[in-house]
Amino acid sequence: DPKSEYRQVGMIDAQGRTSSFTGSICNAWAGHIVGPHFAVQGNLLAGQTVVEDMATAFQESSQIPGTELADWLMQALKAGQDAGGDKRGRQSAALLVVRENAGYSGINDRYIDLRVEDHQTPIRELLRLLEIHKDFYRRAHENKPMRKPIQSR
Repeated sequence: DPKSEYRQVGMIDAQGRTSSFTGSICNAWAGHIVGPHFAVQGNLLAGQTVVEDMATAFQESSQIPGTELADWLMQALKAGQDAGGDKRGRQSAALLVVRENAGYSGINDRYIDLRVEDHQTPIRELLRLLEIHKDFYRRAHENKPMRKPIQSR
């Protein structure tokens, strides 16, 4: 990729191993943090604290019994916003969690697929929609896959 220095990418494999790359010519501020089972990256952010707080929130919330990936991701998004988020302001947010055969009637893998577009408080609205999802699809949320606690690095 001749323009790789303009790009960011984060990867997590099935064993929770992570890798991230932030090109040297990305928009300021740009950077990333990786840990077991997560990668946080961003550009055009208010600063490094955004990704640091997101990583901390993800790790801390993953230790709370009865929670799941959607909760951890939402706590990370909320922490990032509280730390200043995107320096251009707020507008949209989305949450996609896939789990084998966990979509509506088991016909696909889209366990949670929520999005908020052009909203003054998109993270708060996404949290509200997630609570509605948990109520409407209560059985799916109660039957979480077995997991081992995530260990911090």
